[in-house]
Amino acid sequence: MARPTEEDSPLTYSSFIPPRRVKIGDAAAFVGTTPRAIRHYHAIGLLPEPERGGDDRRRYGYEDMIRLLWIRKMADAGIALDDIRGAFADTASSDGDSDSDSDIAGILERVEETLVAQEAELRRQRTAVQRMRTEGSRMGLLSDFVTSRLKSLPEGSLRQADLDNMLVIERIFGPLGAAVNATRYIALATHPDLREESDRVDAAEEALDDTVAVDDPRVAQVAAQRHAFEKALEAVIEDSGLAQDDDALFDAWDALHPPAPDADEAGRSSGREPGSMSAFEATGKMPYDFSPARLRCIQLAGELSVASWETERAVSGVPGNRPSNG
Repeated sequence: MARPTEEDSPLTYSSFIPPRRVKIGDAAAFVGTTPRAIRHYHAIGLLPEPERGGDDRRRYGYEDMIRLLWIRKMADAGIALDDIRGAFADTASSDGDSDSDSDIAGILERVEETLVAQEAELRRQRTAVQRMRTEGSRMGLLSDFVTSRLKSLPEGSLRQADLDNMLVIERIFGPLGAAVNATRYIALATHPDLREESDRVDAAEEALDDTVAVDDPRVAQVAAQRHAFEKALEAVIEDSGLAQDDDALFDAWDALHPPAPDADEAGRSSGREPGSMSAFEATGKMPYDFSPARLRCIQLAGELSVASWETERAVSGVPGNRPSNG
């Protein structure tokens, strides 16, 4: 058996004397952080200022290093520096270890709750990204309730402007309002002649630029064309059964969303997104580059719609919902 050499002897190591205090660079290297981070801990009151040596540099002892290790471990676990500082403050004011352990346990419980919420938010974000990839980036921006209304349409039948308009409608009126509004685009996508007429009226409205006076005869003419088109569109929606689909939408929404505090007289929630605004508020915040002549055209078309509704109601004697001017 080989005889141990002097290098192997434990006596060799017993002659090593560890430093009583270390400089900030050595402290940072041991803990696994940076001198800059330690200086920040001092600045925010998380780590008390240590003694300084003859060279006026900080010197860190055993207790300082233990505290630094605690800070590093707790920060790596996601605990905010303010909470760590609070835990140390509570520990300093407590009489026993049980109280300090309880303080730290409470902080860890709050951190775990925060992480659970963050995980849920990440899952929601991932689901949204997956929807965008599956549905297409623009279609995926709409909620499930809206996209499910559009899935039966042939690919490419919806235009970018259609999806952009529904995105605005959903922001103002919520998913239910956007899903009902989608009926319009379904009718246009499935009736080429109607889409062609829609393009013609849109072009006529866009021609009412700032060079056209509000009392120009073309304003009233285009308003009449818009009214006639909307009547034709309404007839197609009614004859094709899309109106009945709208009724089913309300039933489906009610099943998914029980009455909420903002429910209407029928017990139906508005379906608006959290933080969304009323249609009146949105009118003043969503920019549309419409000339005075075009705005007047929209107003006249609305008046024609109301007059037509009142005439039909008087003839039939059947009450109905008054059409909006929008």
